[in-house]
Amino acid sequence: MLPFELPIAGWVEGVVDFLLSHFQPAFRAGSTFVFTIVDFLTSVLLAVPPLLMILIWTLISWKLAGIGVAAFTLAGLLVVDNVGLWTPTLETFALILSAEVIVISLGIPLGIVAAQNDAVDRVLRPFLDFMQTMPAFVYLIPAVMFFGLGLVPGVMATVVFALPPLVRLTNLAIRQVPNDLVEAGESFGSTPLQLLMKVQLPVAKPTIMAGINQSIMLALSMVVIAAMIGAGGIGAEVLRGIQRLEIGRGFVAGLAVVILAIILDRVTQSLGQQAQAPKGG
Repeated sequence: MLPFELPIAGWVEGVVDFLLSHFQPAFRAGSTFVFTIVDFLTSVLLAVPPLLMILIWTLISWKLAGIGVAAFTLAGLLVVDNVGLWTPTLETFALILSAEVIVISLGIPLGIVAAQNDAVDRVLRPFLDFMQTMPAFVYLIPAVMFFGLGLVPGVMATVVFALPPLVRLTNLAIRQVPNDLVEAGESFGSTPLQLLMKVQLPVAKPTIMAGINQSIMLALSMVVIAAMIGAGGIGAEVLRGIQRLEIGRGFVAGLAVVILAIILDRVTQSLGQQAQAPKGG
């Protein structure tokens, strides 16, 4: 046992206070930017009549994942609309989509850099371990302090929670590209960028798509947690059911989350399988 207590809590609070005092304008600008994106996506999605939107989603599912997923999409979204959760579902989808755009923008480049540089990989690994194992509720505290209550902290907490699997799988995918393909590209005079874009990323695409799939599922798991800080959407309905002990209301809202999760999961899985098909053919 140590003869003294490590002031870890004080260190963390000191870092947060430093960031708030020196970078508050940047956090405000970022908050405004993210809110504008989510609000715009939500407005666009809600401007389309529900039946037309359901048909669009069904056609996309049929095109990307087949008739079975399309049938589930049609039936599932009709149920969501029927139980009065269409608007919360689209609000949640806009939040997830916004968070996933940020996750992909950060995760794939970080994974590529980590795959090409062992030192970066060693530095990133403990941070990714920390982000994956820290209870998701803990992310809400700094998110609220930096961005206030509402949609934006929900998006940012979701980004932190959903980022690690994409970074890890992108790193793994690039490292697993066969050496003979890389050597063949180099022998034809490819630059590092050409090698990455024309050899490594196409071969690594199925695994990267698996990382995107996992990050989407983790983002959906944050729906209820994000609702605790005012993110709204389906999570708010689940939270109300819990707070008021309304089992039916909570179950119906949870069912909407499940339907959305299955649709997104099957579509992204199919995209990964399509990316792998030429490799197997």
